[in-house]
Amino acid sequence: MNNIKTKFLPTTKKEMDALGWDQCDVILISGDAYIDSPFIGVAVVGRILEQLGFKVGIIGQPDIKSDDITRLGEPKLYWGVSGGSIDSMVSNYTATKKFRNSDDYTPGGKNDKRPDRATLVYTNLIRRFYKNTVPVVLGGIEASLRRVTHYDYWTNKLRKPVLFDAKADYLIYGMGEMAIREFSLALRDGTDPRKVRGVCYISKEPVEEYIQLPSHQECLDDKEKYIDLFDHFYQNNDPINANGLCQKVDTRYAIQNPPCDYLDEKEMDEIAMYPYQRDLHPYHKPEGKVKCLETIKFSIQTHHGCWGECNFCAIGVHQGRTIRTRSEANIIQEAKDFTKMKDFKGIISDVGGPTANMYGYECGKKLKKGTCDDIRCVDFDRLCKVMKVDHSRSIKLLRDIREVPGVKKAFVASGLRYDFIPADKKHGYTYLKELVEHHISGQMKVAPEHTSDRVLKLMGKPGKQPLIEFKKMYDRLNKEAGKKQFLTYYLIAAHPGCEERDMHELKQFTTHELKMNPEQAQVFTPTPGTYSAVMYYTELDPETRKPIFVEKDTLRKEKQKNIVIDKKYYQRRKSSGASMQS
Repeated sequence: MNNIKTKFLPTTKKEMDALGWDQCDVILISGDAYIDSPFIGVAVVGRILEQLGFKVGIIGQPDIKSDDITRLGEPKLYWGVSGGSIDSMVSNYTATKKFRNSDDYTPGGKNDKRPDRATLVYTNLIRRFYKNTVPVVLGGIEASLRRVTHYDYWTNKLRKPVLFDAKADYLIYGMGEMAIREFSLALRDGTDPRKVRGVCYISKEPVEEYIQLPSHQECLDDKEKYIDLFDHFYQNNDPINANGLCQKVDTRYAIQNPPCDYLDEKEMDEIAMYPYQRDLHPYHKPEGKVKCLETIKFSIQTHHGCWGECNFCAIGVHQGRTIRTRSEANIIQEAKDFTKMKDFKGIISDVGGPTANMYGYECGKKLKKGTCDDIRCVDFDRLCKVMKVDHSRSIKLLRDIREVPGVKKAFVASGLRYDFIPADKKHGYTYLKELVEHHISGQMKVAPEHTSDRVLKLMGKPGKQPLIEFKKMYDRLNKEAGKKQFLTYYLIAAHPGCEERDMHELKQFTTHELKMNPEQAQVFTPTPGTYSAVMYYTELDPETRKPIFVEKDTLRKEKQKNIVIDKKYYQRRKSSGASMQS
């Protein structure tokens, strides 16, 4: 095996020749251009395999109208196929199904390189040019969230597990760092990769000891069966306590092995320090810059996972609901490494993760026994008493980063849970003070999403009171610091359960309590791997199985959004004779 550490992994035959390679062991295909960064999943997988001594090539955004996918030849062991950092359908279409013209992961920014359902398209391309090739392995968020029967918003129907549509051999789900290692070694050594945790495959026979999910046909016939399936899918994602899953699809079975183990701190530190170039591969540069590098090039990922469990978000399913944290020393070293790079201007764009203020603590019970099936860490009106929110490590980390010579500013731009700050009686106030005084660029973004209690419960979001407490604390700290920094809010319209009256309530809250007029709100998009998508399809509350209102008309969805961003809202309400309290 070759263990030369390359600057970039090869994406052309010329680069392979320069390395003395006749053939790659693994070729990775991605819906993104090849960006070598710890924030890009395909780049991370490539570096993991490189460290094991595999010869790895990457083809980013292959031209689907030519034989471009053959430019590195055929791999020795397998093809790895990903739709990219963002689900291709989410990347290509708005919530109202209008085509997006821009793509932050495409050189030049024009959205003309990522095909719809990229995972399927790339797999078909491989099969077209290499009839009897080595295994095709799916990975990335697009495949991960479609590994069982799932609701597809863009066709408005339930689709089969993606392995049945893509004609691939295996699927590695979740973050999959341990799975990709064990899977690759199994193929190299001639052992059975179907024994590897974190792997899905198709079988002619069921695995009897696994949980037997409702079949695909049962889900088509009965919406409550689909909820049953999703409950099992959601609850069996923790490496400590998850079972395998088995689902009948026509005459065959989709098999999902239990998830692979999470990385420990040492392993996370190691992967973070691989020789990423933090840049776009020169092959793509003639086509223009990729916008995503503006934020990720000099950003630091402090942890993986999120236990917030917002029902519209798939992070908990894809990354897991247990926080895995890098060491402070490793993070500080990364900041120091930035200062040695010639184009670093002293600004770290972000220090955080899926939820910035989950760094450095976890529930002791969860670490020993896995996630709970019957209770969430955080719900509408309470934080589990076993989960002790603690911002102390975050405070120390941010202070240490500020002390690194050459670092002028380190922003915390990742989303954070504002409700955790007043909940942390010991360190919450100090943490927010640190952010206000040192780590915000004029404004802080928070995500209440809504203010109607009924809608918030369906979203899995906290009630209004923590937001009110947080805003008071934030305003007070800015006044004390002599700063005029603002809060901006992520808001969602047309989530299942949300009616126009709820948007009127939200508008009044933003005006009277938040003292602002929202300039933007997003229409809800039902994405695979989320309870909110289950609600959208079934029109049922998954917990009670009772019917809920779901807005499915595009124009009325837009109307819901426009209610909350209308700058002349009260003038229009007055002229229409509507009650200001209705």
